[in-house]
Amino acid sequence: MRLAGVVLDWAGTVVDHGSQAPVETLRAIFLEAGVPVELSEARAPMGLAKKTHIEAVLAMTRVREAWRHAHGRFPDHRDVNDLYAAFIPRQIELLESHSELISGVPAAVDRMRSRGLAIGTSTGYTRPMLDYLLERAAPQGFVPDASLCPDDVPAGRPAPWMCYLNAIRLNVYPLAAMVKIGDTIADIEEGLHAGMWTIGITRTGNETGLTEAEWRSAPEAERTAMLAAAERKFAAAGAHFTAESVAECDALLDRIQHSLDRGEVPSNYHAGSAHNRD
Repeated sequence: MRLAGVVLDWAGTVVDHGSQAPVETLRAIFLEAGVPVELSEARAPMGLAKKTHIEAVLAMTRVREAWRHAHGRFPDHRDVNDLYAAFIPRQIELLESHSELISGVPAAVDRMRSRGLAIGTSTGYTRPMLDYLLERAAPQGFVPDASLCPDDVPAGRPAPWMCYLNAIRLNVYPLAAMVKIGDTIADIEEGLHAGMWTIGITRTGNETGLTEAEWRSAPEAERTAMLAAAERKFAAAGAHFTAESVAECDALLDRIQHSLDRGEVPSNYHAGSAHNRD
């Protein structure tokens, strides 16, 4: 079986070092609603569809109590809808300053394609947000073969549907011949549920949460500790591998191919023969 395709996440994996845009937007809409949320609270459900992300934050005990204190009642579906309605335009506006490709991504994708891999993407963003990123990524050298969002499928992460539809659009199977690469636990769960190999991205993503400039200026001991914490978290979630960035996945793709050569497949996989669009 030959490795045939990858599915890349967007924020924190392909663009927006540290996945800043969704966190800034989420915290802003909660602040406007009179219930400030902590950075850790905003980041914990990262990778989910954005409405589901808002629901997850509202379900946190501290946030629920703060909402009751501010509004005289616990949050309900009306509040989810109101927050989501506020989130959409603000997020699209903020993407303008958070759509720069992470260093090394175009070259890494070129190397993936030189292996014969098809390139798909999935995201927690809505279709308008994803289209905005696609339009801005193309001049920077990144044009995936397929791009899916929760709007395109019955449910977003951690369900596997975006991975499945990527495989269909890419004409690639079986799923054991594909790799999901992303920077959140939801990415890993999505890939595992689809029966794919998974790589958790540490340095450029949500688990570290720093811009490239912040990362470069951080003390070495702090950077080492953050990477180790992210690696532990991904391992606990079942990730097969971790890498600091998409640009540092080449050796891991080699290891996955060697596993396939030995007849090994990821969990939750049903045997079949490998095929790709070529």
